[in-house]
Amino acid sequence: MLSGGSVWGTLLILSCVLKLSLTQDEHMNNALRLMSETPLIDGHNDLPWQLRMKFNNQLNQVDLYTLNNTHTNIPKIREGRLAAQFWAAYVPCDTQYKDAARQTLEQIDVIHRMCMKYPEAFMFATSSKDIVDAFSQNRTASLIGVEGGHSLDSSLGTLRTMYHLGVRYLTLTHSCNTPWADNWLVDSGAEPSQHNGLSEFGKQLIFEMNRIGMLIDLAHVSENVMHQVLDLSKAPVIFSHSSAYAVCPHKRNVPDDVLKKVQDKKGIVMVNFYNDYVTCSNTANLSQVADHFDHIKNVAGHSIIGFGGDYDGVGRVPGGLEDVSKYPALVAELLRRGWTDVEVKAALGDNLLRVFREVERLSTTHNTTVSTN
Repeated sequence: MLSGGSVWGTLLILSCVLKLSLTQDEHMNNALRLMSETPLIDGHNDLPWQLRMKFNNQLNQVDLYTLNNTHTNIPKIREGRLAAQFWAAYVPCDTQYKDAARQTLEQIDVIHRMCMKYPEAFMFATSSKDIVDAFSQNRTASLIGVEGGHSLDSSLGTLRTMYHLGVRYLTLTHSCNTPWADNWLVDSGAEPSQHNGLSEFGKQLIFEMNRIGMLIDLAHVSENVMHQVLDLSKAPVIFSHSSAYAVCPHKRNVPDDVLKKVQDKKGIVMVNFYNDYVTCSNTANLSQVADHFDHIKNVAGHSIIGFGGDYDGVGRVPGGLEDVSKYPALVAELLRRGWTDVEVKAALGDNLLRVFREVERLSTTHNTTVSTN
């Protein structure tokens, strides 16, 4: 038989557990409400690479409603309230100087065909307006980012052609130097610098991307390239899938001085969920991803933060963020930490939309001349 003190102790514990549960439910409900009002835009997803590796891009061999060995499928997208996705058109660095451009075109093609096969789920998008329109239709706006400057074969004509095919960002390098830009491995000492940042052609490419209205993505580049592009570009820049170096000192992440320059440029850093970039180890959890959001906000403000999960491009993701269905849990965690509705909406999509609109505006301003290069 329980004593009076024991009964009251048990009731107190039950009361605390119930209060905690109700608070968690409140944060999740608020997260879902905010995600119904503002589109969640993710900067980087490698599902197209999985389609290539698993199915040789033969979409008649895959059903995105039942595919269960990837981080991404249509039911998970819907559960995760993923409103807009930049799909990566990625090919490996060993295609450089060979057939990188052709293989990249094949990846651009499979993204187009994916949208055509599932029009009820995906809307192909090339503008900030398209993102808003798709959100109003409860479809996922599907944009293309080319991951790696080696895909261009050092050709501005190829850059412009990819833009006409719907590509809206270029990651200047992947994990290899191009003939015109150094990658992050230079900072780790694993590769020598070839250009001390950007070559003259690399600088010309930045101006051309500004002119045509293509987002410049600095994920994967060296620190010298980060600084040079932030100084050169007339338009805001993005890091489509990078985290905070001060939280995890991996050279793929963004140092504090660069975060402040991104703030000055009114750009965006979209936080990567890969364990190695979250904790610099094989394991991580959702709370540790939220630490990166907090740090970036504390250093450079909430206006430069976004989501860049890197799903289906990495082998290890945090506990609590196992696939694209889990975004609401991260949003709820930010709310639990005291983020305001305005701050959360900024990170969800308002920041990226602002950046995209400014890139579009500057392109409209400067696109009255035809390139002669």
